[in-house]
Order: sequence, then C-alpha cells, then structure tokens
Amino acid sequence: MQQLLGAEFTAFSMALQEPAPVSIRENPAKNPTGDEPLFAASKPVPWHPNGRYLHERPVFTLDPLLHAGAYYVQEASSMFLREALRQALPSGAPLKVLDLCAAPGGKSTLLLDALPDSLVVSNEVIRSRVSPLRENLERWGDPRTAVTSAEAEEFAQLADWFDVVVTDAPCSGEGLFRKDPDAAREWSPEQVGLCAARQKRILSNAVEALKPGGLLVYSTCTYNAQENDDNVAWLCREYSLDLVRLSLSPECGIAESAQGYQFFPHRLLGEGFFISLLRKKAGSVRNHGASPQFRSLQALPKKLVPELAPWFHPDASLVFFQTPAGEILAFPEALEPDFRVLDKFLKNKWFGLYAGTFKGRDFIPGHALALSSNCAPTLPGIEFNREQALRFLKKEIFDLPAGAPAKGWALARYRGLNLGWLKVVPGRWNNYLPAERRIRMEIPSS
Repeated sequence: MQQLLGAEFTAFSMALQEPAPVSIRENPAKNPTGDEPLFAASKPVPWHPNGRYLHERPVFTLDPLLHAGAYYVQEASSMFLREALRQALPSGAPLKVLDLCAAPGGKSTLLLDALPDSLVVSNEVIRSRVSPLRENLERWGDPRTAVTSAEAEEFAQLADWFDVVVTDAPCSGEGLFRKDPDAAREWSPEQVGLCAARQKRILSNAVEALKPGGLLVYSTCTYNAQENDDNVAWLCREYSLDLVRLSLSPECGIAESAQGYQFFPHRLLGEGFFISLLRKKAGSVRNHGASPQFRSLQALPKKLVPELAPWFHPDASLVFFQTPAGEILAFPEALEPDFRVLDKFLKNKWFGLYAGTFKGRDFIPGHALALSSNCAPTLPGIEFNREQALRFLKKEIFDLPAGAPAKGWALARYRGLNLGWLKVVPGRWNNYLPAERRIRMEIPSS
C-alpha cells in the first residue's frame, strides 16, 4: 500500500483506525407510512439516489422495516454499480442480466431497481449461501429474478446470451480489513495469487456468456493490481473487450486507475473497492432457443388460476406454474421464454416468486407473496406497533389489536408494509411466519 499510495499512505492508515461507515439503500417500491424517516441523522451517498449514511449502527435485526424489505444494508462503495450502469447502458430496453457471484444479494437488489423490466439472474455457487440470497431477494419483493447455484463454467453454455454480466469476484478482501479482522488474518501474497487465478477462470466464463456488444462489470473489494488492473488488462488482451470509461465528479473522491476505478477509505466514506467496465466487441450471436416446456414445472390448472386473482395486484401480468411438490411459482409473463432457456441449461434454479400451495381448492399463501410488490393491496391487514411487530417476527402469539378480522387470512403490517401472514380461527390466531425467518435475538425491555 505504501508503494501504491506514496504520500497518501499515512492518511490511508489513519482512516483504517476509524470506525467503518454504516450505509443503507432504500427500497423505492416500499415506502413506510408516517412522517418518521427511515433513519434520523442520515446523509446521502453521493453516487446513489437511495443510498444513505447512518450516524451510527443500529441493531438492524430488531428493526421490522428491515424484515419488510424497506431497505438493504449495503456498503456505500459497492452502490457505485448503479452510477456505472447509468453511464454505460442505453436506457429503456429490457435486458438479461447475470449477477455471477451474487450472495448475499446487495448487487442483485440494486440491479432490480436500476434496470426496470429486466431479468436478473442471481447466481451463488456455494449452496449454504443460496438461502440467504433467496431470503434477501424475497424481502426486496420483485419477481423478475431467477436464483441459480452453478459453477461459472455452466454459464459458458449460455454463450452470447446475457446483455450484462456482473462479476463481483471472490478476492483477498484487502478493502475489508477494518470491518473483518478474519480477512486480515487470512491474507498472504500466496492468497492474492490464488485469488487472481480464480478470478481469471471466472471471468473467462463470464465473457463467454456475454452477448457481443454486451457489458461486463468486474469488481473486487481489494486494492492490489494483480487482482484488479492486471486482471482487466489480461481480459482485454485475451478477449474482444474494450474498456469503458466513466465521467466522475472530483468531489466523490474516487481514484481512476489504468484499468478502472478505485475506492480508498481516506478519500471517501466507504470501504476499499475496485470496479471496471468492459464492452464485448460486436459479432454474431448464437441463438439458443427456448425449450417448448419446462423440465419439471407444469402450468397451473386453468380452473385454479381464478382462485389466485384476489391475492395478486390487479396490474400484475403473471403466469403461474407448479413444481412436482405442488409449490406455485409466479413470474412475469414476458420473462417466461427466458426462464425456459435457463431451465434448459441449468440444474439448480428457482424462478420468480413462490406464491403458495393449494390444499384442494384452498390456497395457502407463501411468505414471499406477503413481501412481494405483486401482493394485492386490498387484502385484509393488521397494523402492528413496533413491539407487536417484533413479537410477530419472533413467531409469538399475543392479543391482536382492535379492528382485526374476525376470521381468515390477514397480513401483519408495520408502518403500512407487510411482514407476513397470520390466520384468525375461532378463539385464536396462527402465526405463519416461516420458522427459519423468526428473530432469535432477545428484545430489550422498553
């Protein structure tokens, strides 16, 4: 770092002794009711309109708005992806986007907001990280997603298919040292070399999956040239890629390197981060073609489709399919051909929104439907105060507030945002929050 920064090294090392800034990105589709702001004493992240720095780090687990999907806790530097896409992509056209190393979901949720009407494929090769990824996407509430768990090589089969491939590659994590002491303890020159080699393997497959004329976004949370500039220079030599340059405001404090853009904590409010954008040269495009049908999904029987109408927003243009286990999936009708292409080439995948199941003709709604932007706004709901909302999120049973429905399904809400389902039956009510989503932390007494 002394060689890289020269006279700036002292300021850099002093910045690492300061607490890391805390930032969140608000969900534009979920605005809480009431005059109270999401967080007091916050200030904007300069490169994202929905990014906010917080004065201090709250206990996010005990905030019902986090569980409702009102915001995502995301490091500010990585929010720059939105500004990079704004400058590099033509506006308007729906795109097919691959977030190749997606967990826990920060960049995927950002992509959903930044690219309306586009398909976002969120991939995570490590299976233990897939569930948190799916949970965060469900909270965000947008069904334009496919979650996959595949090696990068499997996407090379989808040659020339994606308009955008975002590769936030596993790295040596030098930019996270002040937040993650384990990253510092695990660092070594040998580890840097291993990471750089793994990144090249991942990137070579990312290029294969990218359309001619498509955009490759490469990012890391590290500083060294071997994983950053050197890898980008290697990409440009080995493949038909052109570097994309951005226009930056000097006030942002972002440093321009030979092959990209570097974020240093002594220059801005954020952690260490590197990003580079490359465009694949024009050429012929291979046509994969959608399969005539899904491998295992079956269209929901027509007689059951009207039963779902009261549960979904009237403006939603969705199609419904069933898994062999009877789970109902809903996703935008316009994306069905793309999902069938993915189904043709990939094994482990989950499409769209898990809506629920039928028991006979009775519909049992899924938790993801409660959090979805496609959930019908006219469904019965019960507004909880903060204490009640937290008790619901702990999967507890308590006396419902006055005005609660006398029977049937209802949505638990906090500040107008859905938290999950409950069902009122004679003499009691049942909390349908999934057991794996419940809060296990103790709630401090007020």
